[in-house]
Amino acid sequence: MTGLNVEWALGELDKFISQTVLTNNSGSRNGVTYITHASSTAVSDAEVTKQAQVIEKILDRVVSNWRTEIELRRSNRWTRHREAAIRAKAELERQEEIRKNLGDEAPELSAAELHPWVWGGASSLWHSGHFREAVEGAIRKLNAETQNKLGRRDVSETDLFNQAFSEQPAVAQSPRLHRTLDDGSKTFKSVQRGARMFAEGVFAGIRNPLAHEVGQEMPEQEALEYLAALSVLARWVDESTLEVAS
Repeated sequence: MTGLNVEWALGELDKFISQTVLTNNSGSRNGVTYITHASSTAVSDAEVTKQAQVIEKILDRVVSNWRTEIELRRSNRWTRHREAAIRAKAELERQEEIRKNLGDEAPELSAAELHPWVWGGASSLWHSGHFREAVEGAIRKLNAETQNKLGRRDVSETDLFNQAFSEQPAVAQSPRLHRTLDDGSKTFKSVQRGARMFAEGVFAGIRNPLAHEVGQEMPEQEALEYLAALSVLARWVDESTLEVAS
């Protein structure tokens, strides 16, 4: 939850929890008693809807699987949001205690802090719990941004990166990406070769298996590790110098 303003988030969660206190709608009218399972919130549905626009973004950061793991009860449309907000509040208030007692206080990897190409391609699917598809989206985004930087549409994926990080001089219609100055040294050649091999590993070891695992979800931690690998490659592409044929 790197970058989250916890004090602000707690204030917004408290407001939403107060707004969604439920009162059963059973009662009597014109001398007739009626019983219902439906409930009404403490404020109007319109006010709750406005606050939910902010709350959903907080919940996506703190309780990322809330949309799928918390049951929506029929009594009121906001029951899932309310339960998730209560969970999120407890998580934020006790996160230091939890980390101290359950973990080794190791540094955390924040998906939102990965390279923007990677997180931009993955975020919408990630928030809905589709981790395998999120990784695929990140790969497509990385491939497209690399094509954009090189000005190429005729090659993609492994072939694209092999040509981009080639140690050979740029030729017409085939520019290069240089991670360091091309001084002909062993260091330059090693760095270029490393980028090529890393990219090939990404597509052979991550992209290709995913293409054959349609419908098979992967654990969140595994998906996060894949995104981290993609982020490394994205940063190399983004920070490399574009070399074109003279």
